[in-house]
Order: sequence, then structure tokens, then C-alpha cells
Amino acid sequence: MFGYVKTQCNRIKKPIFAARRNIKMQLSFPKNTLKAVLFDMDGVLFDTMPYHARAWTQAMTEVGLPFNEYEAYLNEGRTGASTIDTEFVKFYGRPSSQAEQQRIYSRKSELFQQYPPAPVVPFALELAQKIKTQGLQTLVVTGSGETEMFLRVQQSFPGIFDREQMVTAYDVIRGKPHPEPYLKALEKAGVQSYEAVVIENAPLGVEAGVAAGIFTIAVNTGILRSEVLSEAGASLMFNSMKELYDAWDNLTH
Repeated sequence: MFGYVKTQCNRIKKPIFAARRNIKMQLSFPKNTLKAVLFDMDGVLFDTMPYHARAWTQAMTEVGLPFNEYEAYLNEGRTGASTIDTEFVKFYGRPSSQAEQQRIYSRKSELFQQYPPAPVVPFALELAQKIKTQGLQTLVVTGSGETEMFLRVQQSFPGIFDREQMVTAYDVIRGKPHPEPYLKALEKAGVQSYEAVVIENAPLGVEAGVAAGIFTIAVNTGILRSEVLSEAGASLMFNSMKELYDAWDNLTH
């Protein structure tokens, strides 16, 4: 499948570049093996990250944690409990209790619900439709626990994503950057790691995809420096979903 990239990478505009890790192994995969595409949700399907970042920042600062929106983007993909625990260890020198996790995450969810519905990321629907017409499985792999968002996925991407083909915060013990979410997705899809592709926008999500042995494409739809995504191990990187949409047919030729 991605043998095309090896010879054609220089012909596609500069937003695409190979990361240092895993690229030689991944570009050697046999052609025509792609069976499933694994989508992150926030920042890939929906432009929710500005809302999540503001909600996390307010919920954390209310309990005295010096947290900001850039850190929210860096932590994107973690489960809520893991995000809270990481910050407690960093600033208080101890893990958070379950009660603290529940209180802070409930507050974050309350703040998040005050925002209007986030729009679909431009060209995410068109890309998902194109992938579906190729006969490929489409799965969602997210660290989110926002149940109403799972319903929105089905409403905004009709006939493309099934609730049974989603891996969420409720399905894993260890969230991103641990590979468990993507390993669960491979299991749900019934495919091997070399038969799937990950589409991510967050460094922890990229790390999780790479750790699961999956060809991982990063789309920088947020405020992070592009180097953060390449250093996390992304095999290819695009600056927008439209760029990935435009290149998809060539990548899967």
C-alpha cells in the first residue's frame, strides 16, 4: 500500500515528511494490505480541542494546578483520570485519588458541555466517505469519555462509524500513549497491525499508534508545533485534513 510513499514522497507538497522512527519498516509493507483505518476523534473528526483545552485549563486551575491550553493539547488522547493523575504527580508529588479524579473530570465535563456543538473538521467527512467507498473498515479510537460525542459521531458520519467499532475511555485500562487503545481497535477490526493505518492529531496518540506497530499519519489541526508530532514518531504528517484528503488516492495507489 504505502510503497508509493517511498518513491513519490518528494512529489507531494512539503507538509508530508517521514519521521525518523519506524519509517523504514513501515514503508516495506506489502502493497494492497490495507484493511482498516483507525481515526482519533477530537481534532481529527471534530474540532473540539479548543473547547477541551479551555475546559481542562479552568477545571485544573480551580484546584490549584498550573495548567494551560498548550498542555491540554500535549495531553490530548489520555483518559481523563490519567491526565489528572499526571498533573498531580507533577505538581503535588503524589497520585490523585479516585475522588479527586471524579470531581475534576466532572467539572471539566460540565464546562465542556457549556460550549456549542463543535463543527466537523473540514474534509474529515469527505475523507471518511472516500475510505468507506474503498471497502475499508473505519474505527474510532479516542481517550474521550464524553458519551454524547459518540452519538454525534454516528449522526455526523452516517453509515461510516458504528458504535460497536469505537474504542473509548471506557474500553481500556491504559490510555494513550500506551498502545492498548489501538491494539483493542485491531482486535475489534480483526486485522494485523500492518493491515491498518492510524490518523491522529496528538503526540500521545501518535506514540500510541507507533507503539502498536501501526503506520501512523499525523494531521496537525491544532496549536502544537509540527515538530512535536514528528518527534512522537509520525510516519507522515499533513497540515490539514484537506491535504490528507487530496493525497489519499496517491498514498493508497
